[in-house]
Amino acid sequence: MIPRECKRLAEVDFPIAKVSAHSIREKPVVHAHPQSLHQWWARRPLAACRGMLMALLLPDPVEPHCPVAFKHEARQALTNLAAAPARWAQKVRTDVGLRSVLLEFIGDLANWDVAEDDSYLQTARTLIGAAHGDELPLVVDPFAGGGSIPLEALRIGCDAFASDLNPVACLVLRTMLEDIPRSDPGIEAEVRQSGEEIQLAVEESLRDVYPQDPDGGKPIAYLWARTVRCESVGCGAEIPLVRSFWLSKKSHRKRALRYEIVRKRREVPILQFAVFSPRSDVAVPGSTVTRAKATCPACGNVMPPNRVREQVAKQHGGADVRFDARGQRIGGALLLAVVTLNPKQGGRHYRVATDSDYAGVLKAQRQLQKLLSQRLPNGLSAVPDEPTPAGGGAGAGRAFSVQKYGMVKFADLFTARQLLLLATIARKMSGQPDNSPHRRLVAFVVSRLADRSASLVSWDAGGEKLGHVFNRQALPIVWDFAEGAALADATGSFQNILRQIEQATGAVRRAVRAPAQVQLADACDSPLPDGSASVWFTDPPYYDAVPYADLSDFFLVWLRRALPPGSDLRDPFDPHNPLSPKEREIVQDETKSVNGHPKDREFFEGAMARAFAEGRRVLSDDGIGSVVFAHKTTEGWESLLSGLVKGGWSITASWPIATERQNRLRSRESAALATSVHLVCRPRPPRASVGDWSDVARELPGRIGDWMERLSAEGVRGADLVFACIGPAMEVYSRYSRVEDAEGREIPLGGNPEATKPHQRGFLAYVWELVGRAALNQVLGTGRARPADGVASTLEEDARLTALFLWTLQSTEADEDEQRELHREDETDEDEGESGGRGGKKKGLTLIFDVVRRFAQPMGIHLPEWEGRIIEVEKGVVRLLPVQERAEQLFGEEGAAVVAGRIESGARRDPQIAFDFVFDAGEQAPRVRSRGERGRAKAASVRDEDLTARRSATTLDRVHAAMLLQAAGRASALRTFVHSEMDRGPEFRRLANALSALYPKDSEEKRLLDAMLLAVPR
Repeated sequence: MIPRECKRLAEVDFPIAKVSAHSIREKPVVHAHPQSLHQWWARRPLAACRGMLMALLLPDPVEPHCPVAFKHEARQALTNLAAAPARWAQKVRTDVGLRSVLLEFIGDLANWDVAEDDSYLQTARTLIGAAHGDELPLVVDPFAGGGSIPLEALRIGCDAFASDLNPVACLVLRTMLEDIPRSDPGIEAEVRQSGEEIQLAVEESLRDVYPQDPDGGKPIAYLWARTVRCESVGCGAEIPLVRSFWLSKKSHRKRALRYEIVRKRREVPILQFAVFSPRSDVAVPGSTVTRAKATCPACGNVMPPNRVREQVAKQHGGADVRFDARGQRIGGALLLAVVTLNPKQGGRHYRVATDSDYAGVLKAQRQLQKLLSQRLPNGLSAVPDEPTPAGGGAGAGRAFSVQKYGMVKFADLFTARQLLLLATIARKMSGQPDNSPHRRLVAFVVSRLADRSASLVSWDAGGEKLGHVFNRQALPIVWDFAEGAALADATGSFQNILRQIEQATGAVRRAVRAPAQVQLADACDSPLPDGSASVWFTDPPYYDAVPYADLSDFFLVWLRRALPPGSDLRDPFDPHNPLSPKEREIVQDETKSVNGHPKDREFFEGAMARAFAEGRRVLSDDGIGSVVFAHKTTEGWESLLSGLVKGGWSITASWPIATERQNRLRSRESAALATSVHLVCRPRPPRASVGDWSDVARELPGRIGDWMERLSAEGVRGADLVFACIGPAMEVYSRYSRVEDAEGREIPLGGNPEATKPHQRGFLAYVWELVGRAALNQVLGTGRARPADGVASTLEEDARLTALFLWTLQSTEADEDEQRELHREDETDEDEGESGGRGGKKKGLTLIFDVVRRFAQPMGIHLPEWEGRIIEVEKGVVRLLPVQERAEQLFGEEGAAVVAGRIESGARRDPQIAFDFVFDAGEQAPRVRSRGERGRAKAASVRDEDLTARRSATTLDRVHAAMLLQAAGRASALRTFVHSEMDRGPEFRRLANALSALYPKDSEEKRLLDAMLLAVPR
């Protein structure tokens, strides 16, 4: 066994770059990957879990207390690895070399390509056996979710205990971690055979509702739009709510829809659609709906969101077609186009709707009516009549907008034909005579098919394929949606999903040798005895980031109908609740309450602290823990750390592992973290000493500086680097039972950042300040990440604010080879009522106000003074004003052209006189006359004394002015201006170079800076 005194590898070093690269590379993998068993949200990459587990479980060979027997067996195991480089044999002879080889092996083991390689897995298991003896270490994850952590624990030869409060998560965990490992090798064939039998039976039942084309073409998708009626007097046209009329954006097959308005006397106008091949984007009609406002194509009238919602709500979401007694469509959803495959022709083809298409829908509606009168053996209705999540308010509830569009039951999220399909499949599955593992695996088909077969699925015109409901963790309205023909062999079809589940089953079976223990349990009340776990490793929920329970109900309602009675898909705490447990779920969601109090921030933090304390209880005294955290506010980090410290933990390290693709939608122009920080923790001894604040404050700068340099060398950047510095800072603080100043006053974690006394200011305010100073010195000073004042203290406030803002926005970069792997296009979200559209978003880079405030206050930056000048604050978000938006501030209403002319004409006297001002709040720019038509400057109607009387411009103002002169194409004025700045001193060049390095590579500011710097004399 590893002595308590011996540090684990995760506490001294970790192969960040390698594991990060493998984690990112694994993201797009779906073929034969365990995650293909079932959808789960925010699932950790297996590579990151595998790498971190190995580092947590193995001792550091350099430690004096490291067992000699472990080092001996480790040397043998590593050199016996078939793929071991020849140099390993020499390196492992020393303890330092052995540590290096162990870290290299951990990095290699994270590669998905070796995840099933027997030689790698046997080496990993041998190393763990050498470290822990005959008794396998128990890895515990109380927020197991999709099961990444316990699965990887089993893969490398540990015992695992996985629990979750959510019944869908527990069903997935039991199937993956208990059923499949206990099954025979033939389980994949059983899954395939059982699934194919059900598919044949369903095809026979539903043959008429998916009619084929007369020419042999087979529809694979139907593209629909919800509709409303124009309320303009004299119009009344039906408005199809369409975000995009593109059908295919592939370069060799561009297709789109266009329409003409047919007007007949005494009748409302109607739209007639046609498929065409556009030669340019402008040829494609614009959207008819933006941020829930609908524009009538016939009269141009714009309907406000409240009227659009009211009409859609009356149709219960508007996903169904309304027919008259003769079977003619009279309203509801409008079929825009049909996507087909024809065996005689290659590629996808597009056509407009026909009567035959609507006839299939009408048949589906009539068949569904027959099903609705029947109850299932477990007493449930044939289609889900359970309520959808209530949206609105703060917290996680904002992820749901469907109820305000009339979709109050889960059945309302589907078309009649989709309901008929899913209900028929569920009935065939639940009617099977046994509840064997392969039956439960096949039941995942209906659950996963629901994700592809709802009216919240969009059509991906770039990939010419069906999307899915959960592009992100929400249930938003989707105006124009795609209905897949689920019995055809295409993306999102029954056959496609069955094949993925079969392959994923094989991947899990090959990965693990023994089952885990799985239990539905509250993380605050573990069924495990005291001190039973060797590793407590978990990825907990983050405030309101993911409303797991509400989201999982989308799957739960179908799984309860597909599995036989007695399946454990219930709320064990409330027998009357037909959905997943909500009361005990640790989430910030003010739409719900516990004991009369809303589930607000206070509730979340209190519950999380209890979960951390429970984790400390079940972990042995010589065990080790790790908590994954990716929240992007300093307040979130403070509460997490407070919970850990109060729960009896001491934080010993933190490792940022890149897990997110850089081109994902939510990372653009925001500080969304590219990494997940893995905090490494130890149980704090019950009799830990009291720390002296002076000792802590003296040690802190060196620890942060060393850590920033270490992580910067690994390519960790910006906000990722900020939060990764938490570990070493907290190691200094959390090793004590408490930290006190000379007068015996406790130094808390959080406090008032503007206070001057440590016991009021709080420990973390000093951490954010030191990180900020180190960051500024790194990019503007010596290049070393040292928290001393250095050059940072000489910078003006606006330059410090801008540099810190841009530095924090930087993202940890993946290796260039790995970036080339990330070729898949991001799936975009549809309009979510008033909050989903992106058309009105202002340009500029953004950060959460909390993050900016925490850096600004300790650095002496007064944010209110700079609002409206270089930043804008709105709804808790700070926007850095683009340089072009500062033009009027710097040059007045007439712009850069006049000032450029003045610089050029005044070059012999004083070229700075045209720009030596920055306007105070409320002051108006002096009016100047514009340039002549031929570009020659005319005299400006402003006196020199009016210019020089103003407060002097800052260095940042001067850099921005030069950029604007570059944008205006005033080369002569720019050269004169820049030469004058060089005579003034080095600050202009230093700041310009630093900003050039900080601005995003593809930004307009970066382009202007680089072009402007060419005018700087060498």
